[in-house]
Amino acid sequence: MAFEYPLTFFYTRDLAQTARFYEDVLGLPLVRDQGTCRIYRVGESGYVGFCERESAPKQPQGVILTFVTEDVDSWHQRLHAAGVVFEKPPTDNPTYGLYHCFFRDPNGYLLEIQRFYEPLA
Repeated sequence: MAFEYPLTFFYTRDLAQTARFYEDVLGLPLVRDQGTCRIYRVGESGYVGFCERESAPKQPQGVILTFVTEDVDSWHQRLHAAGVVFEKPPTDNPTYGLYHCFFRDPNGYLLEIQRFYEPLA
């Protein structure tokens, strides 16, 4: 038995603002609009979803949503031009064998764009 794909959900207090960020700024394709939840495709077979809930954390902690790409610098430039404020610019991290940068989405979730020195598979 094998899983077909990952789908991770996050809570948001403002689905409209979250949708604008993930659709317009990051350019993720919306694959399902469930009214109070929206699901986006990430890469060929990964998905991330956001559900509007009053109980969504005001200051999310302990989660990093990572997007893996070969072109960290181009993403950094594109997002910076769109007004995204970075907590950490593109930097080498030899401890984990990667190159990455960090920023937050409108909900406060920590997002990372990274490239592994050596691909995972």
